Amino acid sequence: MASIERVMRLRSELEARLLWISLGATLVIAGLGILFGLLARSTAILFDGFFSLVDVAVTWLTLVVARLVASEGDRRFQYGFWHLEPMVIALKASVLIVLVAYAFLSAVNSILKGGYEPEFGTALVYAGAVALISFAMWWWMGRQAERIDSGLVRLDVKAWLMSALITTALLVAFGAALAMKGTDAEAFIRYVDPAVLAIIALFLLPLPFREARESFGEILMISPSDMDAHIRSVMANFVARHGFPDYRSYLSKAGRARFIEISVLVPPDLALAVSEIDALRAEIGDAIGGAGPDRWLTIVFTADPVHL
Repeated sequence: MASIERVMRLRSELEARLLWISLGATLVIAGLGILFGLLARSTAILFDGFFSLVDVAVTWLTLVVARLVASEGDRRFQYGFWHLEPMVIALKASVLIVLVAYAFLSAVNSILKGGYEPEFGTALVYAGAVALISFAMWWWMGRQAERIDSGLVRLDVKAWLMSALITTALLVAFGAALAMKGTDAEAFIRYVDPAVLAIIALFLLPLPFREARESFGEILMISPSDMDAHIRSVMANFVARHGFPDYRSYLSKAGRARFIEISVLVPPDLALAVSEIDALRAEIGDAIGGAGPDRWLTIVFTADPVHL
């Protein structure tokens, strides 16, 4: 058990280091986005900068959560701080939904007002540089997330992918706008920046909705269907193999933590030694799998159906 706890502590420390690196890179991109957005007079680039700025704030919050999750809790939080992970994800998703929806409405408003023409040369420099940085961070952070199996780092990987896709779309749109100069399509150049912003916003909007649905499901303690099906399968086989009349299982998930409670009904005339009960518990635990500090497994054997 001590070795498992040491591995978990080292994993959390690596997780925090990775998030600090991501925080620094995102802060640089946010500053570049706001600066180049003002220089190029591009609302699409400004949106990209503010999108990254929101990501900085939430990444800092995830660092605080990562440090708390690595701790062992206290008398007030006796189960630890696992529940904070879905809360952070829900907060980030909610903020992004508002930001993306506002960006879309702003872009539509600009189109209806006749559009505008930013400095596409300056915009291209920004889009090319940030797309390169974002794809590099997405690739590198993705490899690290697979190594340590961290939900927080995987969330950050998704954010880097979103940033990379945004800036790639900007790069293509700004390049196309420059190519339109001196052609019959030149009159449409004024609509390129708000149009690409509206398209990006529509593309991004489903992503935070998906994150919000999953995280609020964990906050509301909705049992994951795949985990529930696995535990039911394990317990159906267990009670059939040992001839026990019935069982009940209850589970919830909070971040990487899983809370599982199982009550097994045994015949009233069955007498089991403590060692035999412990062996049955071990059998169930091994069949469920995923043993470690982030699995809270409680198994009760009772002869009274009321206690199921």
